[in-house]
Amino acid sequence: MSDNAPPATRDIVVMGASAGGVQVLLDVVRALPADFPAAVFIVQHIPGYAVSYLAELLDRASPLPARHPQPGEVVRPGTIYVAPPDHHLLVEGDQVLTTRGPKENRFRPSVDALFRSAAYTYGPRVIGVVLTGYLDDGTSGLWTVQRLGGLTIVQDPKEAYVPDMPRNALQYVTPDYVVPQPELAPLLVRLTAQPAPAQPSVPAEELTRIAHEITIAKGDTGLTINILSEGELTPFVCPSCQGPLVKLVEGQQLRFRCRTGHGFTLSGLLAAVSEGVENQLYNALQGLQESQQLLHQVSEHYTQLGQPAVATGFEEQAAQVQQRVRALHEAILQQATLSASSRLPPAPSESS
Repeated sequence: MSDNAPPATRDIVVMGASAGGVQVLLDVVRALPADFPAAVFIVQHIPGYAVSYLAELLDRASPLPARHPQPGEVVRPGTIYVAPPDHHLLVEGDQVLTTRGPKENRFRPSVDALFRSAAYTYGPRVIGVVLTGYLDDGTSGLWTVQRLGGLTIVQDPKEAYVPDMPRNALQYVTPDYVVPQPELAPLLVRLTAQPAPAQPSVPAEELTRIAHEITIAKGDTGLTINILSEGELTPFVCPSCQGPLVKLVEGQQLRFRCRTGHGFTLSGLLAAVSEGVENQLYNALQGLQESQQLLHQVSEHYTQLGQPAVATGFEEQAAQVQQRVRALHEAILQQATLSASSRLPPAPSESS
């Protein structure tokens, strides 16, 4: 940079949302001015099989152009880039990437993956925003944004449609701003006019781990990166591929990665495990119901053969299995989805 070159500004905005996010995003981009100087990157959780019209909706609502980017497209200020369904949205150098790397917390696109890549690439130029949604995607990425010198914003959980994502972010990150949705666009306008500070000093091994996780999101896994060497090996297995999980620590937050690259926060892992337990219980229920049907048929067979005593014995067994079916069905109905966030104390802004 020459001595006469203007200082870098905070010209990269990354936003993540899940349930309830579409309306919030529409309201925010609608309020941005046509000369907004930053590039905006958005991850809104959507099923991989779905068709997304979010880019078109944002394009109609905002004075800024919004679109699903082409892989390798050059980042341009005043443009809104929306993650396509079933693709991570990343940045590398001056380019936008859309990839099908392993899911994080069973999501692709992942808010964490976007935030992590933006923080690693642009450092203090990044403004990270966590909006409404379930569980805690975005918390790890927001922590990384702050760790590498960027600004962090969290939607006020009290007015979020679903407060989990903001609440979890507040639990592990002390954000620069906690604001209701109507204040977000004016805040972004003000912050993007500010010069970015110098890059903070971060240990080389930490930067290496972040770089490895970005590489994983790009689609490279254990074939090129030994992610198991990045943390402490656990006795747990990945709910997605049954491979070993390694524990990673970011500040006070626990995360997990498997050899093939799937990533989980503690809440995400608990939710996936509890879903697996429910599936296993339903498999057991199916087996018991088949056993009961088989015993009924055998009883009817011996009734037709004129052997009522034998038939009664099989019918009694069927009745015993029926009791087990009822008990197991009741257990399934009572099986709750586990989440670490339900066990955490209130976030600082909610305890006042």
